[in-house]
Amino acid sequence: MLKNNRFKLSLLVFLFLSIGNVASALAEELRYTLSMPEPHTHYFEVEAELSGARKSYIDFTMPVWAPGSYLVREFAKNVEGFEATDGNGKSLRSEKIDKNTWRVHSNKANTVRAKYDVYAYEMSVRTSFLDASHGYVNGTSIFMYPEGYQDLKGTLAVEPFKGWDKVSTGLKSTGKYTFSFPNYDILADSPLEIGTHEVYKFTAAGVPHELAMYGGGNYDPKQLMSDMTKVIDEAVKLMGELPVDRYVFIVHNLERGGGGLEHLNSTTLQTSRWNYGTEAGYNGFLSLVAHEYFHLWNVKRLRPEPLGPFDYNAENYTRLLWVSEGITSYYDDLLVRRAGFTSPDRYLGVVSGSINSVENTPGNKVQPVAESSFDAWIKYYRRNENSSNAEVSYYTKGGVLGHLLNMEIMEATKGEKSLDDVMRFMYERFYKKLNRGFTEAEFKEAIEKVSGRKMDEFFQNYVHGTASPDYNKYFDAAGLKLVNTNEGNNAINWGASTYSSGGKLVVRGISRGSSAWEGGLNVNDEIIAINDYRAGDDLERFVASMNVGDTADVLIARDGKLQTLKVKMLPDSSVRYQFIQVDNPSNTQQKIYNKWLSISNS
Repeated sequence: MLKNNRFKLSLLVFLFLSIGNVASALAEELRYTLSMPEPHTHYFEVEAELSGARKSYIDFTMPVWAPGSYLVREFAKNVEGFEATDGNGKSLRSEKIDKNTWRVHSNKANTVRAKYDVYAYEMSVRTSFLDASHGYVNGTSIFMYPEGYQDLKGTLAVEPFKGWDKVSTGLKSTGKYTFSFPNYDILADSPLEIGTHEVYKFTAAGVPHELAMYGGGNYDPKQLMSDMTKVIDEAVKLMGELPVDRYVFIVHNLERGGGGLEHLNSTTLQTSRWNYGTEAGYNGFLSLVAHEYFHLWNVKRLRPEPLGPFDYNAENYTRLLWVSEGITSYYDDLLVRRAGFTSPDRYLGVVSGSINSVENTPGNKVQPVAESSFDAWIKYYRRNENSSNAEVSYYTKGGVLGHLLNMEIMEATKGEKSLDDVMRFMYERFYKKLNRGFTEAEFKEAIEKVSGRKMDEFFQNYVHGTASPDYNKYFDAAGLKLVNTNEGNNAINWGASTYSSGGKLVVRGISRGSSAWEGGLNVNDEIIAINDYRAGDDLERFVASMNVGDTADVLIARDGKLQTLKVKMLPDSSVRYQFIQVDNPSNTQQKIYNKWLSISNS
């Protein structure tokens, strides 16, 4: 009997171990390996290994766009040499079934390895780049994902080029050059800087921050970290909490560069390496820091409904980029002001400059900002010579609307509430409580809740319409008035921008409603003479010497054929607003002015 019991016990142990081994063999695991053995050729080598799927085929898909940059960029165009093997190295048949998907006929193999190369030589925050000096990875342009396994956790092993000793990324480190991710979204949303760049570490708002600086520059690391901390502190004070336990800034210091892209716990910034040496350049960089950092809340967590979960294969449409990007633009310069880097007067100059930019863009009268948001996929990143006539920037226009909303709220509440309260309310409700995106109606309702006023006309006229606001009606809340210094100047609206090419003066762009527009000038026309005088570098001065209402004979060459156009000189209706304070502001106006511009009452 004892022998029999021992036999049964051994059998149970054997069965238990066998079941465990089978479960282990069937456990789904995802692992990527990234190498760059010849960086001067600009090729990353990628291996994506999926274990435990045991399917007849696996589809590996390369995304077509990068979240935060709303353009289908067709990253699959840079993929070469796709091949697949099983866990024993046996070749598996694969075929490309559409523009960005490779099907591996895995025959239920436990392990499938897809290997491919990616050409990476576009130095932008939206793409990937590799050369002899460093590597930069933006996830969606490098890492394919196996269809149906986007929620699978996995690991990434980076094999830096010989002599490269640093990898900076927001991914969680599990060892030297190895990282883990809970799902593909996090892998795709965590860029990597690989090379010999400088790494500086500092603490802001009680959270470790890393500053990875590629490329030399005239920056002072200690001063820069101190000043960035001040901006970060203002952002955290505004939103009430910092929702990360670590944050990484990847900064590319280039001969010429600008822009940034937000990620869940990191960002990539590009700037001119000598920008840090002037007040305007330095504050511009801090504004860029503020913009991308504020996206920690606005976009990466508080987001419009269509922006997550992402469809990586197609456009993700929303009419709310004016909120996601425009309201963030409203806050970037404001946070720099709150941190004490710009004076109130200089900040007001920035605000009036944004208003001038919007009002002097002909497309502002053509395209509502909600439509600009929706059409970002086909217009914003594909500008041409007519774009300013047909489009308005959801960044700039959205920022201006942010100012108007802030003034509306502050006036309605006598300075007790502001747009800050709307952002905090939205963050608490939709990210922390409901854990979902918001709709335009819900954003509008939040403004109405905080201000106590209906916002129907505002959204109808300025968000979905192209009406010009009565700016003084809004800024009167802070005791400010916009004065148009261009008024009554009798200048001419010539409206043709030009460039020199081989000794020829060629039209680059035509502004809608201008003399050139109404007179029939075209882009690519060569302007030879005006009123029998040869056109040259003094063209603008020659035109300025004429009077409104005069007609000029403009001799041009169009497609090699000479012709003369009669162009009537039309008045310049562009604006150049500046703020002035009203006489004897009320106590409430002064309170709102001081609160908005962070001026101490002491």
